[in-house]
Amino acid sequence: MATEAAAGTHKDPVTGEMISKTELKRREKQRARDAQKASKAAAQPPAAAKAEKKPTDEDLNPNQYYELRSRQIMALKASQDPNPYPHKFHVTSSISAYIDKYGADGKIPDGTKLDGATESLAGRVHNIRTASSKLLFYDLHGEGKKVQIMASQQDADDQSTFEAVHAIFKRGDIVGVTGTPSRTKKGELSISPSSMTLLAPNLHQLPSSHFGLKDQETRYRKRYLDLIISENTRNIFIRRSRIINYIRRFFDDLGFIEVETPITQMTAGGATAKPFITHHNDLDLDLFLRIAPELYLKELVVGGLDRVYELGRVFRNEGIDLTHNPEFTICEFYMAYADMYDVMDMTESLVEGIVKSLTGGSTKLLYHPDGNKGQEGARVYELEFKKPWKRYDMIETLEEKLGVKFPPGDTLHTEETNQFLRDLCQKHNVDCSEPRTNARLLDKLVGEYIEPLCISPAFIVGHPQVMSPLAKWHRSRPGLCERFEAFLCGKEICNAYTELNDPFEQRLRFEEQTRQKEAGDDEAQGIDETFIDALEHGLPPTGGWGMGIDRLVMFLTDSTNIKEVLLFPAMKPELAAPIAPAAIQN
Repeated sequence: MATEAAAGTHKDPVTGEMISKTELKRREKQRARDAQKASKAAAQPPAAAKAEKKPTDEDLNPNQYYELRSRQIMALKASQDPNPYPHKFHVTSSISAYIDKYGADGKIPDGTKLDGATESLAGRVHNIRTASSKLLFYDLHGEGKKVQIMASQQDADDQSTFEAVHAIFKRGDIVGVTGTPSRTKKGELSISPSSMTLLAPNLHQLPSSHFGLKDQETRYRKRYLDLIISENTRNIFIRRSRIINYIRRFFDDLGFIEVETPITQMTAGGATAKPFITHHNDLDLDLFLRIAPELYLKELVVGGLDRVYELGRVFRNEGIDLTHNPEFTICEFYMAYADMYDVMDMTESLVEGIVKSLTGGSTKLLYHPDGNKGQEGARVYELEFKKPWKRYDMIETLEEKLGVKFPPGDTLHTEETNQFLRDLCQKHNVDCSEPRTNARLLDKLVGEYIEPLCISPAFIVGHPQVMSPLAKWHRSRPGLCERFEAFLCGKEICNAYTELNDPFEQRLRFEEQTRQKEAGDDEAQGIDETFIDALEHGLPPTGGWGMGIDRLVMFLTDSTNIKEVLLFPAMKPELAAPIAPAAIQN
């Protein structure tokens, strides 16, 4: 009890507690130290307040960033220190070659430089990481590759201007860098620059490299920005180029010659499609943008060019959807002394060969029809391109699926068959807009009941003559013609036939097409007198073929939208005005 009394002999003047003498002294000393610290803090000037953090580029909205960056570049244009748009930068190595040359294990030990070697690289800066004012790291991108720039003040030719020079560079800028090959302590291949040069500034905020460019409309409208950000987009178009190159080599190796035919034509022929119309001022003449190069190519075969092909753009004034674009790339070839069966074999060999070239030898590819690759529960098709492909006879398959017997082939063009097809479509709720011609009704039924069966590549054969105005009649099945269509993932990728070379029959077919056009079918062809005249000079037995390249590329790059494989797809115009550099020079 005596100890407790002694412990509470002194009162704390601040808290009112009864404490020991020793505890009171300790508290008084602590309070004196706290008061001294507070006094020193109060004596410091307001400018030392560290709470006001300088805003970063990420804190600015796009308009603010654009205005500030534009003013910075305009100031450099005025001072020319440095010139932000130099004429030339001498590059000694591409980024790909630099990686190949210096990236091998053991070439440069970790944490060292390759003394005596100097390289000059150029590319676009994607990321900037600041370790300190005297050490910065940049990711330099080019040719689909990346190398790190490790910029240290001690390596700079002019150390006094190091901070000022590096304050100029922003994400998205194109820069040139001259320096020594090196490797960081963590083993990352780098270049340690003695100098860096701004070659072309990026005035706009670059989307985050982590999140990427997510807005689909922006990706299609600003493909340049999509290509800067997305490695996947770049790879799609590299693969597209490889596919087109393979097609050219395939035909060149078979003795074909590549030709060019007119884009603007007097008659829109060679396919069933609605054309674009343009006007020739000097001739005061309306012309059509070609819907197919077919008729011209067959005229060349008449002229003795027995094997010809063309790879180019065609234009069809039709709807835009996931698999259609009004302007698209087509490949057509015509081969004298061949028929549809020869062409069918060539189609299998061509497409199987393309797939093998892309996969390194496999004939299988995976395709995600819903475009949700990587998500749980995503549908996936395993496509098998190995020949021979499955064949579906059009009339026989429709009879099997619909449980009916079709009229004989040589009556498929009659009014009675038209009524039969109308009743069949109505019974099975297959919609067909006017004009409900026999060809259009049959096409709708095929689209509903046969095309969905063609997941891996397959052929539909046995077309009625009424659907094929340029194909030769079948040699053993009256009313049908020698034609096939190849389908993949339920969509047509090519159309081919034994060519009609009888000028008398061709005129009758054209006249029937003219009647369909007068009945309201905008896609029907007219009479091309020049083409008939060519046939009258003699077209040898010929096999012909046309393939939509864009759609093929879609399926071979696992893309569900044709816009993904077109660098500049057709888009509705933007209503909003672009950002104007208002008063930047002020």
